Amino acid sequence: MAAIIDGKEIAMQIKDELKQTAAKKKAEGVEVSLAVIQVGNDPASSVYVRNKKKGCEYVGIRSLSYELPEETTQEELLSLIRELNGRKDVNGILVQLPLPSHIHEDTVIQTIDPKKDVDGFHPQSVGALCIGEKGFVSCTPAGIIQLLKRSGIEIEGKECVVLGRSNIVGKPMALLLLRENATVTIAHSRTKNLKEVTGRADILIVAVGKPKMITKEYVKEGAVVIDVGINRDESNKLCGDVDFEDVAPVCSAITPVPGGVGPMTIAMLLNNCMESVSLQS
Repeated sequence: MAAIIDGKEIAMQIKDELKQTAAKKKAEGVEVSLAVIQVGNDPASSVYVRNKKKGCEYVGIRSLSYELPEETTQEELLSLIRELNGRKDVNGILVQLPLPSHIHEDTVIQTIDPKKDVDGFHPQSVGALCIGEKGFVSCTPAGIIQLLKRSGIEIEGKECVVLGRSNIVGKPMALLLLRENATVTIAHSRTKNLKEVTGRADILIVAVGKPKMITKEYVKEGAVVIDVGINRDESNKLCGDVDFEDVAPVCSAITPVPGGVGPMTIAMLLNNCMESVSLQS
């Protein structure tokens, strides 16, 4: 049976390290602060925002909360972002996605100062990752690298398959694995012979948004499987993109859902906030 990679425990290690860093900075007279903007009251977004605020409180990061009504115009939101860009007492700016349909997400992301882009979504942050320069890295892929490293899983020289090509997970994930000297394949909905491709992976990272799509037929014996998906199954229970019960007996290590990748995303957001101070100095 596979080893379970405990994202809650590893995220807590990171948060405890950040707590010490925040206390040191405070002693030097530096208070790290994050502005969190939510437009509308999408229930899932509200849960994420609440967890982010809780994380800030635990670590010792000040969080400023902007809960805007659904009918907020794009220009009003951009105006708030520009104001926060200019504030010396704000280190990170996070706009919770998805946004209402009348607001253009790309325009909003591009308005955030890249030095305050703690989500790592700004084109400048993505470009820096591509060419190996300093900048913020998208939190979920950064969290997955930490999960692997802190679980003692070697990345260098391994064959890695990333299933999914989104801007938020798939593409930055592939770049981070390359940075760690892995051999990387990106597979997606149009990939031919998908089982053959995923079946080569020493490390398989799944981010497709389809409940329990990946069964043991897709997985090489002894592979490490990281499940980024968060879905509801037919009985409304949380599940991933990987059929955990089916895959766990054949792989060497696997992340559960919930309690795997999810907690790491918030831990890495807090880590990005902490790093924002040095980027801005």
